Amino acid sequence: MRVPGSGAHTVSDGGRDDEECSGGRHALSALLHEVALGDLSAFESLYRELSGAVFGVARRVLVDTAQAEEVCQEVFLEVWRTSARHDPSLGSVGAWVLTIAHRRAVDRVRSEQAASDRLTAVGRLEPPATPHDTVPEQVEHRLEREKVRRCLRKLTEPQREAVRLTYYTGYTQRQVADLLRVPLTTVKGRLRDGLIKLRDCLGVTV
Repeated sequence: MRVPGSGAHTVSDGGRDDEECSGGRHALSALLHEVALGDLSAFESLYRELSGAVFGVARRVLVDTAQAEEVCQEVFLEVWRTSARHDPSLGSVGAWVLTIAHRRAVDRVRSEQAASDRLTAVGRLEPPATPHDTVPEQVEHRLEREKVRRCLRKLTEPQREAVRLTYYTGYTQRQVADLLRVPLTTVKGRLRDGLIKLRDCLGVTV
């Protein structure tokens, strides 16, 4: 069985697929290790390998394409920030990333439902109907998203534009370079410096 958009089998049918899946897992682990060391090209490769599957998970939960795209970008920002914390004994890199995707998509659904409940309650002049046990989690992720926005605003305009075009619209680095009419090496430099600044601003230690 394949996850839509993914380049790896989630369930193998025989020895050949087992070998390929094992090789894929090792490759993703190696990429994540390099990401934890701040390697932008490894992060790009990890994004290419898993973004389709991450979007698929988010799309199935949220249905709305625009929201699924936002969640996809949030997931990879979290991967960039927390790559050094992945524990291989708790699961593969792919499973870890897809778990983050599912959690964030579910959180988004809960947040949207809570907002809808609050608006309905205000219309009836009644207290919001948000379940109490979801409130801390919603607040935590709302604050986290706001922190990411604040950190993005601290980037230079060229850095922010490069990050936005690459990770929020899905352009490749080559396409961004063509769009901005600058050398590819310039785009790579802006992305590298921007992502390093984001990691520092978000207080992630490697």
